[in-house]
Amino acid sequence: MAINLCFPKPQVSTTFLLYKFPDREDSHKFCNMGSEAEIVRKPRFLCLHGFRTSGEILKTQVHKWPESVLQKLDLVYLDAPFPSQGKSDVEGIFDPPYYEWFQFNKEFVEYTNFDECLAYIEDFMIKNGPFDGLLGFSQGAILSAGLPGLQATGVALTKVPKIKFLIIIGGAMFKSPSVAEKAYDSPIKCTSLHFLGKTDFLKEYGMELVKKCVDPVVIHHPKGHTIPRLDEKGLETMLSFVDKIQNELLDK
Repeated sequence: MAINLCFPKPQVSTTFLLYKFPDREDSHKFCNMGSEAEIVRKPRFLCLHGFRTSGEILKTQVHKWPESVLQKLDLVYLDAPFPSQGKSDVEGIFDPPYYEWFQFNKEFVEYTNFDECLAYIEDFMIKNGPFDGLLGFSQGAILSAGLPGLQATGVALTKVPKIKFLIIIGGAMFKSPSVAEKAYDSPIKCTSLHFLGKTDFLKEYGMELVKKCVDPVVIHHPKGHTIPRLDEKGLETMLSFVDKIQNELLDK
């Protein structure tokens, strides 16, 4: 299928301005290993928001996490390519504008503008990368978890480095048979962290996604379809995950 590469100008949260350049002093620190000085780079994530929300809204939600977590990650928030085509569930809670990554039918098995969405994300990653991983919530989480498989099968992100890490919040798997066939052709081997809410309507589907991953780390929380605050146990798990991916970057 031909892909329209005439995209609207990417809308990026102001946080992007803080984290745009990977060689900034606040994106690195120095550590001594023996007699050698080595640059330690923060893991850099492209953050994909939920359906009919925005990068700025996701930033607000993620910033409920403590500074001890946020200061160890380089987070870039991107708005989806398509303005909301209907009412947003967050109207009255968060200010517009709202965006969506792609559209779907009532059964969630037929997608519209999906190829355009994939090309839009890749175009942004080419111009503003490299990125080590993806962080996603809701529709953004479904996209984030499916992109490594689509990348491995040559469907998407063929011109950017391999995705190494995933942070999935309120996620699930693609239901479109043609997309799922390629996205989950093999187990998801990225180092991944998953948030599963006790009352999240997507919890069952999030658990199915976890089973598709190799050695996933899971944080269970008592809330619903939301980005939760981190309790003591969740914070410990989160910091352990961040340390793990930091070490993986050092080993590369």
